[in-house]
Amino acid sequence: MHATRIIAIRHGETTWNVDGRIQGHLDIPLNDTGLWQAEQAAQALADESIAAIYSSDLQRAHVTAQAIAQRSGAPLHTTTGLRERCFGDFQGRTFKDVEATQPEDAQLWRTRNPAYAPPGGGDSLQALRERISTTVDGIARLHEGEQIVLVAHGGVMDVLYRLATRQDIQAPRTWQLANAAINRLLWTPDGLTLVGWADTQHLDQIVVRDENHA
Repeated sequence: MHATRIIAIRHGETTWNVDGRIQGHLDIPLNDTGLWQAEQAAQALADESIAAIYSSDLQRAHVTAQAIAQRSGAPLHTTTGLRERCFGDFQGRTFKDVEATQPEDAQLWRTRNPAYAPPGGGDSLQALRERISTTVDGIARLHEGEQIVLVAHGGVMDVLYRLATRQDIQAPRTWQLANAAINRLLWTPDGLTLVGWADTQHLDQIVVRDENHA
């Protein structure tokens, strides 16, 4: 069977994660905790056989990926295909602010309407799912029989979990999306399957952030 083992990691923490601000495509750096988390993830994967690392081009993911690349020696590739969902005009704001000023938009967002795209050029959940599915499928096909690392964002991790467990876009999320957690999946031409999720032993109980602030 042609299979690719995938280690998927959400970026380390940023100040905006702590403040509950929506990052989306805005290029927010890691805070001190996030930099520490990146190093802890790199150390946790130090003995793994890694053929390649693929990262979102946004610095919070890319700096996390660099830490892993430096310790593992695996080549690091950057792709916009692994970016977070774009939240358009909502980027830089909090959900509470959106809810107070644009309650109809907030309701569509909260109920995970698949076709809803935030104003100002935001992505719908359908568009995000398609982008992530296509990107990961293309990357995994290049590494059949190998293990790779994907470093991205909360929204990306959420899509990967749903694809691997065959859950609908609108299904309520009951799984964790912790910063710098180690998540494991298996890719075959038939799709993704879940191997392990939300391993945070290396982080000593670091607080989980919500996907809305990813």
